[in-house]
Amino acid sequence: MIEGRLVRLRALRSGDLDDHVRWRNDPEVVHWATGGDPLFGPVTREAVAGFHEARLRDNPRGETTFTVEEVADGRAIGMADYRDLDPFTGQATVGITIGERDRWGGGYGSEALELLAGHLFGACRLRRIELETWSGNERAMRAFRRIGFVEEGRRRAAVRVGDQWYDGVLFGMLLEEWTARTERTWAGRVTPVSGAGPGPAARSGAGAAAPPARVAGPRRTP
Repeated sequence: MIEGRLVRLRALRSGDLDDHVRWRNDPEVVHWATGGDPLFGPVTREAVAGFHEARLRDNPRGETTFTVEEVADGRAIGMADYRDLDPFTGQATVGITIGERDRWGGGYGSEALELLAGHLFGACRLRRIELETWSGNERAMRAFRRIGFVEEGRRRAAVRVGDQWYDGVLFGMLLEEWTARTERTWAGRVTPVSGAGPGPAARSGAGAAAPPARVAGPRRTP
């Protein structure tokens, strides 16, 4: 379990299936996740169940799906994952979806993505992580940049939303960029104490004030 101030990332459970079915059949969630790609939803419970069962058996050395759970009440509000982890090059692809609409815009997705990045750069000792979204999801892109991701390229007119076409936008972050950002963040939380020199301030919720990272780079699903 990986815990922040607003959310924790915990292992996927069989009981999470109902939430996943609901999120996959919510038109707004599907819209922001993929631009409305029918591969993501709507979808039957049977199709989601097969995919969900397979994810329960994922090998964490290569891929894992976490449930994003609200710290305050233990409510499941979304999912985060990494996949295609290559130990030789030290890189992986990540994704984040906040499926509960009433938790959009509150910093929950931003913190979940930061927790995932910290886990991959720390415990998994990766060198690089990446994710992709579509150019119409401007709030997600602002959140990625705020967290420290850098736009690395675009696949022009690769995403269709209704009768309009948008770019697929690739973002990446390197270990040294994450380390530098983390050091700056902690330095900004150091507060002088009664002339005794600097001391660590209480750590606030990572990314709590960031624009909503509703979804990014969803795993290709049935």
